[in-house]
Amino acid sequence: MPREGKFFDLFNAHAEQVVLGSKALLDLLTVFNGSDEEAEKQCDMVDVAEKTADKITHETMRQLHKSFITPLDREEIHQLITSLDDILDLTQDVSHTVTLYNIRHITPEAIKLAEIGLQCSERVRLAVGLLSSMDNGPQILRLCNEIDELESAADREMRGAMSRLFREEPDVRELIKYKAIYELLETVTDRCEDVANIIEGIVLENS
Repeated sequence: MPREGKFFDLFNAHAEQVVLGSKALLDLLTVFNGSDEEAEKQCDMVDVAEKTADKITHETMRQLHKSFITPLDREEIHQLITSLDDILDLTQDVSHTVTLYNIRHITPEAIKLAEIGLQCSERVRLAVGLLSSMDNGPQILRLCNEIDELESAADREMRGAMSRLFREEPDVRELIKYKAIYELLETVTDRCEDVANIIEGIVLENS
């Protein structure tokens, strides 16, 4: 495929930031019962990943406007980079929500959802890394299927988390806080599935 604009390099760079942000979020939730200083450090790392990814998105758009030949349909390039950006935006939303809501305790369910989000992000990175060659089509489609399965697992995890929350949390304010966090964490996996659907469409169209 033609490589004018280095779009695949930009996709890979962005997907790397998605994984870094997801790891930082999981670390934030895992250490949150410890020192506030450590939690703040992980939150800052999510912010760094999001800002770095924003720059990559802007560069991708700049390349898209100036490139005469693109390796993929222009709309596909636009959809892919903006959908990757959506993952990190939501990841940042989770980290900010945890700190802004003055959460004092992170539940096992929240950590499990963050773990699934990281697994999705890692598969997104692998699928993006293979996208430069349609010879990798079968591998890419397997990864997309795995992302779909992980998203379904996140749905089930959230339903269980919500059920337990409404049964066991007596404080309405705390219930509202955790409900918002669970929903954001699950939506991260939804955005990963959106990327998988775009990648799957690219592969099927070009193979």
